[in-house]
Amino acid sequence: MRREVTLEEISDGKLYDANDMVKADCQECKGCCDCCKGMGDSVLLDPYDVCRLSRGLQRTPEDLIGNVLELGISDGNILPHLAMKGAEERCVFLNGEGRCSIHVIRPGFCRLFPLGRYYSEDGFKYILQIHECAKKNRSKIKVKKWLDTPDLKQYEKFVWDWHQFLLDVQEVFYQTEDTELIRNLNMYVLSRFYYKVYEEKRDFYEQFYERLEEAKKLLSLGV
Repeated sequence: MRREVTLEEISDGKLYDANDMVKADCQECKGCCDCCKGMGDSVLLDPYDVCRLSRGLQRTPEDLIGNVLELGISDGNILPHLAMKGAEERCVFLNGEGRCSIHVIRPGFCRLFPLGRYYSEDGFKYILQIHECAKKNRSKIKVKKWLDTPDLKQYEKFVWDWHQFLLDVQEVFYQTEDTELIRNLNMYVLSRFYYKVYEEKRDFYEQFYERLEEAKKLLSLGV
């Protein structure tokens, strides 16, 4: 999601790498679940998130999307996000004790928070968002430990490549007024990267890049 703000407005002004220490550790968020409520459609999910949820919950992507996940529009792309329910708009995975019921398989957005990503032309760095978390006196922790993500370098490559692909798709949207083309391309992305199940016996990234190369060829042909 693009935000037209300066680095200084939303962060401590520093850029972090995976091996840097950052004041992000909320001590397991004891007594607090503010970031799991009222998030609207902002907790966007990438294909790895949906695959991990699908495998962990033993539910198909089709079963998840429309129930605990919803579709929304972000910069022209139709993408799934965590559903917020009830008067407090609580995350559907927040239990009665105010704890995350899917913590082991939580999405990348949740693993990242209160960090964010700052994209440039050749990659991204991590930033510490200063207006997002109500927890005071957070302690320092290494970025990669906070992210708690296996094969972090491979994951970071995936995040970057997915980001770039979505920008390429958006470029198609910006250059056309054909609503049917826009709809079909969005449906293709959803079908190919989200709804189609990733085989459990094969590496996710291997399957993702097969699909990505196929999609890039489609875009290069002008859809």
